[in-house]
Amino acid sequence: MESQPRPSEDSPQRKHHPVEAVLVETSEVAAMLSMSTSWVYREASKLGLKGYKLGQGRNAKVLYKRAEVFKWLEQQRVH
Repeated sequence: MESQPRPSEDSPQRKHHPVEAVLVETSEVAAMLSMSTSWVYREASKLGLKGYKLGQGRNAKVLYKRAEVFKWLEQQRVH
C-alpha cells in the first residue's frame, strides 16, 4: 500500500488564506482610534474592551479583540 505524498506549503493543492489578527496590541488600538496608548489603557473598560494580558510584570502585553474595537467605533458614528 503506497501512501499519498502530503501537499507541501507551496503546492497548488494547498490553499492559503490570509489570517486576520483577532487580537491587537494597545498601540494598534490607539492608532486605530487616533488616541494615545495611555488613553486606551485608561478608557478600555468604559469602551467595553476587555484586555488580554500576555506575560507578567511591566513588560506584559495587553491585547484587545479587534472586533470589539470596531464594534465600539461603529457605535460612535454620528447620524
